[in-house]
Amino acid sequence: MESQPNNPLHGVKLEQILLDLEAHYGWEYMGYNIKIRCFTENPSIKSSLKFLRRTPWARTKVEQMYLKMITK
Repeated sequence: MESQPNNPLHGVKLEQILLDLEAHYGWEYMGYNIKIRCFTENPSIKSSLKFLRRTPWARTKVEQMYLKMITK
């Protein structure tokens, strides 16, 4: 397996990213910044994971939000 020392997302699961973001920002703020229904209408980790695994553009936005959070 290749080592990725400069990739802060290496080894971090999408579920953990969502849990950390939800704990830090909350669903309302996340839905305000990333306009997707799984954050604004009956948000849950399960529905968000399902959507983000199928939708690369949304996953990219969530990963960018996570990177901004961990660099602060």
